[in-house]
Parts: sequence; C-alpha cells; structure tokens
Amino acid sequence: MALAALLMLAAGLGGGWWAASHAAVQKVAYTKGPLTPLKHVTPPPGPPAFQAEIQRLATAYGEPVGISVSEVAQGWTVAVDGDITFPQQSVSKLWVALAVMQAVDDGRLSLDQTVLMRPEDRSVFYQPLASRIRATRPLSITVADLLRHALIESDNSANDMLIREVGGPGVVTRAIAAKGLAGLAVGGTEREVQTRTAGLEWKPEYGQTWIFKQARAALPDDVRDQALANYLANPPDGATPVGIVTALAALKRGELLSRASTDFMLDLMGEARTGALRLRAAVAPGWTLAHKTGTGPDWRGASVGINDVGLLTAPDGRAFAVAVMVRQTRQGPSARHKLMQSVARATEAYWRDSASPANGQQQAQTETAAQAGF
Repeated sequence: MALAALLMLAAGLGGGWWAASHAAVQKVAYTKGPLTPLKHVTPPPGPPAFQAEIQRLATAYGEPVGISVSEVAQGWTVAVDGDITFPQQSVSKLWVALAVMQAVDDGRLSLDQTVLMRPEDRSVFYQPLASRIRATRPLSITVADLLRHALIESDNSANDMLIREVGGPGVVTRAIAAKGLAGLAVGGTEREVQTRTAGLEWKPEYGQTWIFKQARAALPDDVRDQALANYLANPPDGATPVGIVTALAALKRGELLSRASTDFMLDLMGEARTGALRLRAAVAPGWTLAHKTGTGPDWRGASVGINDVGLLTAPDGRAFAVAVMVRQTRQGPSARHKLMQSVARATEAYWRDSASPANGQQQAQTETAAQAGF
C-alpha cells in the first residue's frame, strides 16, 4: 500500500506536459514501422462544418494560404489549397529528422554518435551552434544533440550537419519516398537553399552570416527579384499542406519509425521554442502541441514561407495534425499569428463540439460517411 501511494504521488508530481504528451500517445493505435511503404491515397473529407470554417479563415486572410487539418486516428482531412505546393523553409527540418531517425532504426547511425563541426560546417542565418565552433578546436557534438538543436531551436548548422551525417539530401529524399509519403521535399541544405533564394551561390565564408548578408545586399535588385521569383515558382523545399498532415498523422500513429524513435522525435517537437505566437499561442489548457515552424526571408515589404505545422493533442488523447502555410504575405506579424491561432482554436472548438453527448450520434454519422467516401 505504501509503495502504491508513493507511486501515485510520483505520478502526480511528474504531471503536466510530460504526462499529457505520453498519455496521448497511448490513445492512438500504434504499429511498429510498416513492412511495406504506405500508399498515398486521397484522404476522406472531414466534417462539412469544420471544412467551411477552415475555408472562412483562409478567405478572411486575403492572401494565398494553405491550411489542412487531419484527425489522426480516423484519417479524415479538411483543407484549403491542400494539394498546392508551398515553400516550407525550416519545416523541412522535420523530414531531415525523419531520415536520421530511420537511419538510427536501421543501425546506420546512433543517437550517441559524436561528430565534429568545423568552421566550414557553418550555415546561414539562425545557427547558435556556429558561435561554439573555433578554427583551432572543432565542436564535438552527438547526433542526438544535433537533432535537439535542429528541432527545438531550428538551428540551420545543426540541420545541415544532420543532412551530411545521414548521407546527403538524396538520402533524405529517398527515405521520404520509401515511406510512401507524397507532397514533401527537402531540396538541399539550408545554406544551399537560402543562398540560391537570395541569388547567390554558396561560399564557405558565408558561414559568417554578416558576410552573407553583405554579399546579398550588394546584389542588384533585379537579381534578387528573379531569384525569389524562381524560388516561389518552384520551391526546392516545397510541400503541400495535405502531404504534411498526412506525414505527421502517420508519425503520430507510429507507422513511420520504431516506438523509441517516434517518441524521441515527438518529444523534441513538443519542446520547440520557435513560433510562440503562432499555433502555440492558441493551445488551450489540457492540450499539447508538438510542432515545427518555418520562416523565410523578407523582401520588398513582403515575407516568404511563414508556416507552422504540428500535432495538437486534446485532453482525451485525440490528436489532430495541423498545417498552416503562407507563401508570400504583406500582412503584418499580428495578422499571420491570428490566422494560425484561429486554425488551432477552430480545431479545439470542433473537438469540444464533437465530444459533447448531444453531438455524439451526429458526429458518428459524419465520420462514417467520411470513411465511406461520401
């Protein structure tokens, strides 16, 4: 009895985010990675009222956006421009992490494996790890810590090192394809994608971000205009909102990785520090969010690739994969944040309505029709 009481006390003290997130995983049917790749199929439509609300939010924003929400356990999906390709920016770090964790499952990499980062391994823009690299003393870091920096802080140098360690962008692309996931791309390292988007070709000295920014500023405006237009027309890191939520739902169900690798990746996404005013700002009490943001460059009064994608888990463990993607916007940060928060709140409102006893029978009929393809 005393032991049971102590265990109950420990469980209570260890509550909060950890308990909620791990309990939520148990609510979803879990299968250790499939023997054959998942087949890409058009997901069944979601509840009409929820679809109408998502459409209303997209229309009200006044600029092209892509939104998709998928109910993880049942697979139905609501979307606006869900099959249109949008630039991901740092959202693509998810698929790099997925490829790395697959390599861990296969025994090709280990989380405690140590790698060395030298000055030539610096990237561009946000890269806190770069400040720890010395020319006379490389930075020694584990694969696990690289993943933490890439997914929690969105460190570009960490992401680029992971791509190198897993075998290059082609290996990441093949890992995505092998799992039958469609509508996802990586396109290269952050330093390659970002320099091409600016109208430059990568040079090692650009690892000092101020040198990169100087070189970018020295470019003629028409060169930058054309480079950005090329990027937006065919983003090498492009993905569709439906492709993203399909992948996130499969990850949550345990269909992509081993149990340990799935939990490790979702836990890191749950600790993400970026985007505090995006989806996370609308997470209601009792809910949890595991997510990844993307933020592209500003040019001529517009911002490119403003995204937040993730898994919203309700107090009862019911989970929803969510993607909100903005291709190019002249709206200020507050409008962008409001859009993303509104999608999260609409998802939470749908869950509350569908979970109420009065709506139980109607919800069951809607989901049956959706699964039947009506």
